[in-house]
Amino acid sequence: QVSLLESGGGLVQTGGSLRLSCVMSGRTFSSDAMGWFRQASGKEREFVAAIRWSSDSPFYGDPAKGRFTIARDNDKNTVYLQMNKLKPEDTAVYYCASGGGPILTTVNSYNVWGQGTQVTVSS
Repeated sequence: QVSLLESGGGLVQTGGSLRLSCVMSGRTFSSDAMGWFRQASGKEREFVAAIRWSSDSPFYGDPAKGRFTIARDNDKNTVYLQMNKLKPEDTAVYYCASGGGPILTTVNSYNVWGQGTQVTVSS
């Protein structure tokens, strides 16, 4: 069984930066890829970014393009999400997830989720 623990959320002003971390433990060899999603209050969970453990090619959702960067450290079983130029509309609970398959942009591609970390961007 894989478990995920996110950290790094918090309160930041518009234009600021945060770096989220997600540490994976357990049966880590069963994970093909890691993704970040976010869910704002009253909205559906939204794809942010994803990366495979075996590839350097990331995938980004529209909210992340040009501002966020996903990175991984295989030795530490950790995935990061560097978020720059944050906007109030980035306010949400951010979740990391472990999964795989040909498509990494949908929630159905992931079978293990972290508990989430709150990101709040003040205007």
